[in-house]
Amino acid sequence: MERLDLYRCEICGNMVQVILAGGGELVCCGQPMKKLDGQNREEAILEKHIPVFVKKEDSGYEVRVGEVLHPMNDDHYIMFIEIISEDKNNLQLQYLHPGQEPKMHVEKLLGKTIAKEYCNLHGLWEGKSD
Repeated sequence: MERLDLYRCEICGNMVQVILAGGGELVCCGQPMKKLDGQNREEAILEKHIPVFVKKEDSGYEVRVGEVLHPMNDDHYIMFIEIISEDKNNLQLQYLHPGQEPKMHVEKLLGKTIAKEYCNLHGLWEGKSD
């Protein structure tokens, strides 16, 4: 278990993020929680799940979910976007809801950055800045 890892209960759906890693096991509903690993398969670009960093002139960056935006319907949507600096010392989180665009504005990146997004149907996906 490492700082900023995400875990999910397969029974009730609770999701937790590790702030400080210690010993022991994360348990919910009487069972160990499952660690979520970000998917980043090449074919996912076609599925609209990989977070993409887009440089905006004079206004920082935009993190978009997919080159073509992911749908944001009541039954299929992005629940959150999170960016994490490579050294894991900085993060920014934005929750999303059906009907919103799956985008997040970032003033500046602190070196290499990882973006993670969670789709209510397809789980956790990640992309990296250049």
